[in-house]
Amino acid sequence: MKVFIAGLSTETNSFSPMPTGMISFQEGAIHHGNATQEPVQYWTGPLHVWRQRAETMGWNVIESLSAHAQPAGPTVRAVYEGFRDEILSDLSAAGGADVILLALHGAMIADGYDDCEGDLIAACRRIAPDAVIGGLLDPHCHLTELMLETATLLVAFKEYPHVDISARADDIFTLAADAATGKTRPVMRDWDCRVILAMPTPSGPMRELVDKMQAREGRGGILSLSIAHGFPWGDHPRVGTRALAICDADSDQAATVARQLGEELYALRRVLDTDIPGIDQALDRAETEPEGPIVLADMSDNAGGGAPSDATFLLRAMIGRGMTSVATGLFYDPGAVRICREAGEGATLDLRLGGKHGPMSGDPLDLRVTVRKCASGLTQRFGDLPAPMGETVWITTGGIDIVINDIRTQTFHPEAFTQLGIDLSQRRYVCVKSSNHYQAGFNPVAATVIPVATPGAITPDFANIPYTRRARDYYPAVEDPHS
Repeated sequence: MKVFIAGLSTETNSFSPMPTGMISFQEGAIHHGNATQEPVQYWTGPLHVWRQRAETMGWNVIESLSAHAQPAGPTVRAVYEGFRDEILSDLSAAGGADVILLALHGAMIADGYDDCEGDLIAACRRIAPDAVIGGLLDPHCHLTELMLETATLLVAFKEYPHVDISARADDIFTLAADAATGKTRPVMRDWDCRVILAMPTPSGPMRELVDKMQAREGRGGILSLSIAHGFPWGDHPRVGTRALAICDADSDQAATVARQLGEELYALRRVLDTDIPGIDQALDRAETEPEGPIVLADMSDNAGGGAPSDATFLLRAMIGRGMTSVATGLFYDPGAVRICREAGEGATLDLRLGGKHGPMSGDPLDLRVTVRKCASGLTQRFGDLPAPMGETVWITTGGIDIVINDIRTQTFHPEAFTQLGIDLSQRRYVCVKSSNHYQAGFNPVAATVIPVATPGAITPDFANIPYTRRARDYYPAVEDPHS
């Protein structure tokens, strides 16, 4: 059995001011057929799982491109086409494959391509018409008709934060192997929930729904269930939440199960539509909490959603209130990182921080800072996979610790601070630039967690995202879109 593995992903924020080009992918991870020969990373975890599983079964593995970039604006056309064509060239040179497994995102848009994943899967199908093609997706995908028509299997991570990447990679390999050896004949159907919301899974009704969903898999002909949350800031006709069912040789069952799952989620829409405080309201609450650490999530400046990660709104407000015992990061500011590294540890200097990428970043902050630590090569955990931080600097000003770096990434884990020597247990406030993924690492150490609806590139005002391509037939833009 011949198994072909590759990966190509980024999440496209149609409203981001930053294009996604070759430099973004180089900063993320690019491997030309050798990702599994290098230490495992967040981006390459699925390929490591697939190679290990295939080789354990004695199957031949052909490894192609693995290229991944942090979310930002649309991908440059030539960059997408070059990566796609490299994968297709490798697949053709291999004479096709019995199984093709692709580590994707599902919300990648390039100049001239609204559906990069569908385009890639369809092109693989033309080269290998009889192959089992599996696409591993982020749940914040658009789940397009072309993807559903041309793939054999689509499986999304179930958890948000996405701490189950390796587990879902293992799942899709098992599903693909069963299909390739004739044990199953998978068919897929989806159902449009007509909901656009953030739906974290660590607790509450989404936790219960995901647990219930997983308990149904492998029983009564149901092979796999996924909820595609959709990526709200992708201006795409299919943006929004969809329920996906894969059943064994029964399309009617798959359609029924997908609708049942989707209706269960739809019934939860008002419970999931939580009221998120703005900066003043959040800080008022934080100042009355009896003890820390109080984790404040700068939701709208999340690099993982395509934001610049250099917005100053929350930090400026805290400075204005005279708040101290604050740790905040990660601020993406390569220029400031360079200046601090040149000055060296122990130096005190005037520094202009953040506010570099336009109105959604706010105005820069002019601060008198001391450089406490400079570090290279640090990573922070996301689930069980490491994510690089690049050149990282800890600076202090007026009782505030600030972590800045030169690789745009959200704040996943406390070790983004602690590796530099910042003891979060001794800080009253910890501000993280992340929408939800921070919960996996920070909830266990926080006395209180307060999400903050800051200004920025991914403001969580789902009813008023300025779509040009999606009809406003979804909740919360419409109270009952299925009525």
